Amino acid sequence: MSPTSSTTGSWLVQGLLAGAAIVAASGVYAVICTRRSAKYRSRVVGVIPARFASSRFQGKPLIPILGKPMIQRIWERAKLATTLDKLVVATDDERIAEICLGFGADVIMTSESCQNGTERCNEAIQKLQKKFDIVVNIQGDEPLIEPEIIDGVVKALQAAPDAVFSTAVTSLKPEDASDPNRVKCVVDTHGYAIYFSRGLIPCNKLGKANPHFPYLLHLGIQSYETQFLKIYPDLPPTTLQLEEDLEQLKVLENGYKMKVIKVDHDAHGVNIPEDVKKIELLMRERNMS
Repeated sequence: MSPTSSTTGSWLVQGLLAGAAIVAASGVYAVICTRRSAKYRSRVVGVIPARFASSRFQGKPLIPILGKPMIQRIWERAKLATTLDKLVVATDDERIAEICLGFGADVIMTSESCQNGTERCNEAIQKLQKKFDIVVNIQGDEPLIEPEIIDGVVKALQAAPDAVFSTAVTSLKPEDASDPNRVKCVVDTHGYAIYFSRGLIPCNKLGKANPHFPYLLHLGIQSYETQFLKIYPDLPPTTLQLEEDLEQLKVLENGYKMKVIKVDHDAHGVNIPEDVKKIELLMRERNMS
């Protein structure tokens, strides 16, 4: 699906008008941008991090979804994105690598010590011979990811020189309000992330979901400016990151800016085994083979 609503448009316009300098709060990363060429952040690589030892769903990337491993479903969807110059799978597991090579994917082996998908993306790009300006972390549990969403987060980061990170949100369904596996997001009036939480945010005085409030659901896809991604592993873990177990909070707590786009998308991530049947049912309804 494509980015929607006038709100999205205003966010992107604000990104284009943003300041010409990226200054990290930690002082580690500063790039002065006085003139932007047409090739600014133009080289883009997509990385699908995949690990076998998931605490919630062991072997998740290889689980069959209507006859194909989930990792293959994601690869095939991501290949349709027009902004990606290259697409790779980054894994620490030989079983996943073998399956991916079997359906024609490019695979990069990474270490088991990676703490999350962002660190796995960082290790993967260090092993690529070609240099890229933007790295897109394409979640390995979204078999129905829309290629237009991949393109959307890339273009949002290209249009926001003061941001080092971009991601996407969609409308939160009422039934997902209390589900800690559905991460919620709040943004400012310019389309930059304020906070992410497993709990419902914002929370009103009654402590109940407001059926008329436009709550936002975070979609796992995210893109990074490559120079920022290189220093991400060296940033100290943060209190909120550890409490919520959300890696994007490490970015915000360290003072970096994150651009957010809103899209129309039915979020169908596979977090637990029960989600597989939901995905297959939806695919049958949509005549997706």
